[in-house]
Amino acid sequence: MGRMDILLMILAATIVLGFLVFIHEGGHFLAARAFGVRVTEFMIGLPGPNIGWRHKETKFGLTAIPLGGYARVCGMEPGEMSPYLEAAMASAYARGTALMEDVAADCGITDDEAYEALEELVEWGTLVGPKKTDEFNIYRVPSYKSNAEGEPSKLDDPHAFFQSEYRQQYRSLPFWKRIIILLAGPGVNLLFAVLAFVLIYSVIGFDYEDASGAVQHATVSPLRAVEAGFVYIGMVIQAVIGLFNPQTAAETVSQSTSVVGIAVMSKSALEAGFGSALTFMAMLSVSLGIMNLLPIPPLDGGRFIVEVYQRIRRKAIGVRAMNYLSFAGVALFTLFFLVMMNQDIQRYIFGNW
Repeated sequence: MGRMDILLMILAATIVLGFLVFIHEGGHFLAARAFGVRVTEFMIGLPGPNIGWRHKETKFGLTAIPLGGYARVCGMEPGEMSPYLEAAMASAYARGTALMEDVAADCGITDDEAYEALEELVEWGTLVGPKKTDEFNIYRVPSYKSNAEGEPSKLDDPHAFFQSEYRQQYRSLPFWKRIIILLAGPGVNLLFAVLAFVLIYSVIGFDYEDASGAVQHATVSPLRAVEAGFVYIGMVIQAVIGLFNPQTAAETVSQSTSVVGIAVMSKSALEAGFGSALTFMAMLSVSLGIMNLLPIPPLDGGRFIVEVYQRIRRKAIGVRAMNYLSFAGVALFTLFFLVMMNQDIQRYIFGNW
């Protein structure tokens, strides 16, 4: 293949994955906003340099690496809340622009305690964090009423304002609402796949060979199409479970593909027409939804298990423990990714797609 083919593969993968990630993160975003939780960023791509626009409190855009995406739902930071949040908030708003040492002095706490409180308020969207151009870590008050960013803001009732900010955080929600936000992303992926199967099998139709070998075109009822969608979802679940079975893990990995394979198949599917492209996107959407339900942080399924654990123990998992779990999860998926990418490169070189 030439350079143009490679560019077309990259473009096709970006379109397909971008759309599926968009609806996935859109599920999280819509669920969070439905429960009144603030979402400060909605990005397509990995965290990093980005371009976009701001609508109300949310910045929408694209990052420099358009693989994956995220919706920054406020208040999802692990561990217990800092006990100095309200005091740190009042100090920062009175100053407009504050250093960690300023807030520590105002509140009578250590610099480390002030830093932790300020960083948590940044995660809440209550403060704007330090910028790369700042010589020191400067925290700013966001635009508030008629005041511009960084200007002192007089709060009529600091405690009431703090409570209002807290109610816009994920951590303020009851257990069942948190679970809905976590599962909304995979849920939208599976819903899209089922609706796509209905469109494919009940509206567009499909070709098959009859007993005489003649090609026939047919459609089925929406109910049968939904049934076919759930059958496929069940097959993907079985395949994913195979990753955790030592007897089937190697075979399951060998039948899987990385972003390289997805790029090749995306180009082929888009070139084959709307029906083929929709079928491929439906199948990929199921895989994305199911993989995100794996009980491994930082995936949605991992966060779900953490929420269940905290609910049972009635105690929040600490920041250090959560970081260890997330690191282990990322390491595991990095290993899978490297193995599957090596397989895809070999297939690409020898033409065994």
